[in-house]
Amino acid sequence: MSELSPKIKDPFRLRGTAQNPKSRFDAHARVTESDDWFDPLEGVTTSRAEVAQEQARSIITYNTSPDLPFDRSINAYRGCEHGCIYCFARPSHNFLDLSAGLDFETKLIAKPNAAAVLQRELAKPSYVVRPIAIGTNTDPYQPIDHTYQITREVIEVLQRAKHPVAIVTKGALITRDIDRLAQMAQDNLVRVGVSITTLDPKLSRLMEPRAPAPNVRLKTIERLAEAGIPVRVMASPMIPALTDHELERILAAGRDAGASSASWIMLRLPRDVADLFVDWLRRHFPHRAERVLGHIRDMHDGRLYDPQFGKRMRGSGPYAELVE
Repeated sequence: MSELSPKIKDPFRLRGTAQNPKSRFDAHARVTESDDWFDPLEGVTTSRAEVAQEQARSIITYNTSPDLPFDRSINAYRGCEHGCIYCFARPSHNFLDLSAGLDFETKLIAKPNAAAVLQRELAKPSYVVRPIAIGTNTDPYQPIDHTYQITREVIEVLQRAKHPVAIVTKGALITRDIDRLAQMAQDNLVRVGVSITTLDPKLSRLMEPRAPAPNVRLKTIERLAEAGIPVRVMASPMIPALTDHELERILAAGRDAGASSASWIMLRLPRDVADLFVDWLRRHFPHRAERVLGHIRDMHDGRLYDPQFGKRMRGSGPYAELVE
């Protein structure tokens, strides 16, 4: 049986995880158990996303991390329907008393006043202009932006202000905003990074079930580049013994599609993400799991994650140096 085609009953099809561990701030845990009279998953269908709205009081988030190339960012959504199992942002849902697991993919928060708040913040006399990063925590072009279009409204504010911006996404929906982004590119005000983790559509569907397929992302790079928008292909994250052998092919495919630069990040497994990823890995790739985890531990001094600046996105040791 192919590891990529497991013949198992999966009521959580098209979700990155079937787990929903409690928030680290929650004193109580809730567990579903069978009493042998019924199957606790009987009748369960694919879970649907719910979207709540939040009126943001501020929209620009500042950071002082020495290993990041930006000091401010905008995230118009909390949670992400793409459902990437490896997403380092999953634990941020705990601050809403929600789980980093299924809740992160299905209980989404939109900030419909993001553009208005941004305009107010940019107009402050004390504001000093530096590039704003969009898409650093959750994808600005995830499916719900079809409906809310908050990202486009934010881009329009930045365009009017002639403010520099760097966008990171997997979403092909960014092509909707090519008209705005192309005009900003003429003034050297925009850079876009498109994340491609694998060129294998079956593996992509397992890892990032609601994100566009790899060939669609390559087409997105092509359309952006043709419009004169500088694009970077992001081979991120690289997963040892699972996707790292594709690194050269991902870079070549991105170059051929029109990308003018490239970057990579090693797999990051902070907090709950480690348990979620290990469970996913052992379910879908049982014969490869220990090899993958062994490489990860080798890069983090025996742990699955090292949060130190400079190491958290690269790892250390011979394996990390080889990928670098």
